[in-house]
This record gives sequence, structure tokens and C-alpha cells, in this order.
Amino acid sequence: MPSRLRPFRQNAAIRMQKATILGLALFVGCLALIPAINTAAQSTSSTTWAVSIILPARLVSGQPATLAVLGVDGRLAPGITVQLGNDQRVKTDKTGRASFTASTGGSVLIATAAGNSVAALVDPDVSSAAAQVPIIAPVVSQSDQFPICGRGFSGDADANHVTLNDDRAFVLAASPECLAVLPSPRAIPGPANISIETPGAQWNAATTLVSLHFDPPLPPLTPDKRSRLVLHAQGSDQALRVLVENNTPGVLRFLRGDRQELLTSGGAQNSADVAVQAIVTGDFSFHARILAAPDVDAARRYLAVAASLASKDLQRQTRNLAERLAHHPRDTQKVGREIDEIMSTTMAGDYRTLLGSAASALE
Repeated sequence: MPSRLRPFRQNAAIRMQKATILGLALFVGCLALIPAINTAAQSTSSTTWAVSIILPARLVSGQPATLAVLGVDGRLAPGITVQLGNDQRVKTDKTGRASFTASTGGSVLIATAAGNSVAALVDPDVSSAAAQVPIIAPVVSQSDQFPICGRGFSGDADANHVTLNDDRAFVLAASPECLAVLPSPRAIPGPANISIETPGAQWNAATTLVSLHFDPPLPPLTPDKRSRLVLHAQGSDQALRVLVENNTPGVLRFLRGDRQELLTSGGAQNSADVAVQAIVTGDFSFHARILAAPDVDAARRYLAVAASLASKDLQRQTRNLAERLAHHPRDTQKVGREIDEIMSTTMAGDYRTLLGSAASALE
């Protein structure tokens, strides 16, 4: 039997389903000669073989914090052991979260679980400083987690109360400086008033909630024929930067790259196109997320630590990237591309995790 599956017919069944995984709008479908299979439902059997760790964007040295772990199904995963640096290990409770104390021995913390790892910055303890007005992106996803950063939060996630248009949001992760917040499923796209209450402080802020969704491919997908996906951004008439990534390049190819940044049109019909081409029959998935403004300082700090872990042939190059951001903060795209090139030939490990964090900060 040939390795290539039979070609599509023009009326191949297509089913699109949306899920939420680690701050990403994930779209799953099936291209086949038989009725489509709900691949999202099939992927919920395990919460341990592939997990996503959510840390607050910034931690405070020696202060309490909360992390969260999501399973492959996108749900909070209890009973997952997370290694924090070299000297601390925690297990998520029944809510899929775990409390810990940020390390005092470095400027970053790397968390690892079930083969996945993420990093967060660690700031000096400024607990005696006054509370600081929170900073929130002007546009956030209706279905994805987003950061709220300032000063004066509680490291206990449940001690922070956040509402969007009077609907209670869920605080996934927390530190004295940052929260990771997931809007309520009842949240409606459009302008949102945010209320944040912590022990001893209260703030009000505003943002705009946006819903990202795709139309099925037009024309219908057929092997070796071009088609397009239309991404809609409901809730805002502003042109938005959106990162779209193809999870299944062996089934569906994005013609301008399987990881590409889009700029939506703005206006009442706020949308953008993705040119695609079907390759073989099979399940496909892709995801999209709204890009915030680049955080040059965070990227520079990650690169500075990465340089200390780099092999001899990469130490100078990594250090130079950090110095370029310090002296030329507008070079975010060039530095980001160079980081991607290094990562393409770098094996998994702390160095690669830090490079990935720097690249994400520059998106």
C-alpha cells in the first residue's frame, strides 16, 4: 500500500473545531473521504505525556508564586510534578496549580515537566515598594490567557480577584508582580472594563476582548491545489498583529511559511487571509494568537543568561544579541530571526528554553 493516502474529492468532508490550549486559539479539522473525525475529542485521553506550564511573566526573588499546568487536552492538569530550577520540585493540586517560592539565586527560573520547559524572569525583592498600577495589553484574546503586570499582587493565585465586565476571570498563575488571567467563558468580544482586587489594593483598567476564528478553506481543499483560510478578528476594528502556526505541515502547507505573522485589515470586517495547499488526506490543525508589543528588556535579560549557558562557539554570538538589543532596541525583527536560526540547530535544554523565551518576548 503506498504511503501517500488517496487524493481528496472535491466534496471532501471538512469539520472545524476550536479549542483553547496555553493562550492559543487552536483549530482542528479533518480532511478525508469519510465523515470527519473529531480529533480534539480523541486527544483528551492523556494529560501527562504533553503538558504546558504557565508561569507568571515575572517572579520576585524569595517571594511566593503560583504556577499552572495544562494537559494535552487544554485542561488544568492535577498531579503533575514540576521541577523548578535545580533545587525545588512541586506537584499540581486538584485545581491544576501549585504554589512555590521563587528562587533567590538567579535572574531567571526554568520550570520543567513531562519533557516541556518554560522560563520566567526573577526580579529583586521590592516588597517594601508601593503598589504599582497594572499594565494590560490594549487588545487581548477572548479565549486565551493574558498577563497583567504591575506590583502589589498576591503570589497566591486565589487571593487575586479579576473581573472583566463583571464576569469573574480565572487567575491561572500569580506572583507579586504579574498575573496570568483567563477570561470567563461568558466573556463577549468588545470593550472590557477590568477590576483587579488583591489584599490591600484595588485597580480598574480597560482593554478590548477579541475573538479569533477561521472560515473553512475556500475553495474546498484538494491535493496540490491552492486554497485560502480567512481569519476573522471579532471585537475590534483595529488592525491587529496575529501569529498563525501550522501544526500539521505534512497534511496542510501554508504557502508563505508554516509560521507567519499576519496583519488584519481593520474595520468592520476585520480579517486576514492565509494561503494554503493540501498535501494528503488526514487530520490537520493550526493555531493563532494575538501578538503584544515586543518586550525588548525581557528578551535582553533572557539572552544575557543564555550566553552564560551557551557552548563556546555560541557564547559570543548570544552575548552580542543581548548587547544589540541594549543599544539598538528597534532591531527586534533582525535579532528575532537570528535567534530562530540558532534554535533551528540547538538541542532541547536550558539554553534553548531561554532562547525561546527571548524570541517570544520579541514577537
